[in-house]
Amino acid sequence: MTLEAGDPVALAERYAAEGARWLHVVDLDGAFTGAPTVDLLRRIASASPLPVQIGGGYRTLDSIDAALAAGASRVMVGTAALDPAFLDDAIGRFGQALVVAVDVRDGLIATEGWTRTSNVSASGLAARCEAHGISRLLVTSTARDGSLAGPDLTLLAEVVAVGLPTMAAGGIASLDDLAAVREIGCEAAIAGSALLAGRFGLPEALELARK
Repeated sequence: MTLEAGDPVALAERYAAEGARWLHVVDLDGAFTGAPTVDLLRRIASASPLPVQIGGGYRTLDSIDAALAAGASRVMVGTAALDPAFLDDAIGRFGQALVVAVDVRDGLIATEGWTRTSNVSASGLAARCEAHGISRLLVTSTARDGSLAGPDLTLLAEVVAVGLPTMAAGGIASLDDLAAVREIGCEAAIAGSALLAGRFGLPEALELARK
């Protein structure tokens, strides 16, 4: 499902006014090409007081550097995270600004804008990240992304069990879904489609988070 929300800068400003604490941004073009651009990121970071977490095609140290210089507070890497040498270099250079995106299709890690599938499992990548000192994971069920079909709680629980702080993405559709991912130990959830579809409001979600 695709939902149009107009100008992303205006949307970022609206979420900030409604009390958001972070903005999650994905460059879909960059995810497919492996060459993200930072123009929009710079505009969003300049217009909004909120910290920005960005992903989509960040596969080199230089591209991560560029995103941080443009105003990102965290940069997500997916495909590149399968390379242990890259993980070592990236964590040494970026520390807690680095997030590994655990994008999962049929139990295995999807790469290159989700166009390919590796032979690495979700828990396998999570354990590798824990061993290399990664501080945070974002777990996405690719089959549920944008579907409003509910999160894959089994997948999330599998990754949470590794012990790293974990954000949930893919399928969030209700306040009950937010409560469910919190119950299994996720520290945060991505709720873009649900917010755009009007399934719940951001103030409601924030109130749930405060309880």
